[in-house]
Amino acid sequence: MRSTGKITYDQGILHTPDHLALPYIPGDGIGPEVMSVALRVAAAAVQHAYRGSRSIEWFGIPAGQAAQAKGLDLLPEATIDIMRSYRVGIKGPTMTPSGGGHRSINVAIRQILDLYINMRPIRYFRGVLSPVRRPSDLDVIMFRENTEDVYAGVEFAAGSTAALELREHLAHLGHILNFDAGIGIKIISREKSRRLVRAAVEYALANGRRRVTLVHKGNIMKHTEGAFRNWGYELVREEFAGQAMPAIDLLPDEMPPEDVLLVDERIADAMFQDLITNPRKFDVIATTNLNGDYLSDACAAQVGGLGLAPGANIGDGIAIFESTHGTAPDIAGKNIANPGSMILSAAMLLNHIGWIEAADMITDALSAVLEDGIMTADLVAGRNGIVALGTLEFGDAVIQELVNTPQGGTS
Repeated sequence: MRSTGKITYDQGILHTPDHLALPYIPGDGIGPEVMSVALRVAAAAVQHAYRGSRSIEWFGIPAGQAAQAKGLDLLPEATIDIMRSYRVGIKGPTMTPSGGGHRSINVAIRQILDLYINMRPIRYFRGVLSPVRRPSDLDVIMFRENTEDVYAGVEFAAGSTAALELREHLAHLGHILNFDAGIGIKIISREKSRRLVRAAVEYALANGRRRVTLVHKGNIMKHTEGAFRNWGYELVREEFAGQAMPAIDLLPDEMPPEDVLLVDERIADAMFQDLITNPRKFDVIATTNLNGDYLSDACAAQVGGLGLAPGANIGDGIAIFESTHGTAPDIAGKNIANPGSMILSAAMLLNHIGWIEAADMITDALSAVLEDGIMTADLVAGRNGIVALGTLEFGDAVIQELVNTPQGGTS
């Protein structure tokens, strides 16, 4: 049996063996269904691209309801240790209760492993219905800070002793709150803002992107959101002089040099309108945690929904890829879920480890079947003359399209 190795990380570079083992978390609800399809598609792409010279041996690790059913914690320490050791993995959606119950497993993983970049490429696939006239005008890469903001989870329930004590302290500082106020603390730091903007600018420069837009609500929250904007510009001036520049440093009517990346800004609420009315203006977006959550989902809606929106959580030398949709327990086990987001997340994983040929094959095959009208039920809704495929059958169609493409890759 062929031996497999682990990905290693040295001096900022991932080193990937030709035959490797990688972990996956199946997820809750529809998670195991879409994960199974995504892994089959990934295996087919790797085999077709590299003809046996490269391979991945996937192995499942517990988290969420499946872990709980085995008497384990929702996020077992052993699962975290495995993800840290293997450095790259993929995860299905896990359930988070609203308004109570346990905290988000996603948020916990991001914070424990310091996966400070939530990266979401959002683009249109031809053949998919969209609520806007020109969905293909939107092609952005979202860099969302992943560890701070309100997601840091510093909250005090209304009427609690801690909330009343904090209210009293704030009153001494001149801030009067209602007795029945729940209190949450918003945390945005210089170091973590700068590293997020650094990653966005480095990505834009490496991939020939033309603009990075800092999105914030600094007109209202000047010492958190406004500071994110200021620290972002500070970072660009200090570390990317000659390669990138803040738009605010241009003189009136001055055009930026053609070979310099422009870094500009938008207020968060205005950004929602701008992405609809003038989406071609935007390229790479760098923003705070909550803004990025809202904006990435809104962008996905413009191009057909979360079913085709992949995601990655990336830190220094470690990355976990995941679907961006929820667990959809109402359709779990019915073979009707859309595995597109999970498939595209697998393609992102392959691209991240340097297996670009296999990654491109997946994206191209998925694009081709969608353009041919081969879709799952969520994408067929409201259309005539198209029969929806099940989850498994859609995966089979992508694999068939993939293996029909010319072989590439290494010998």
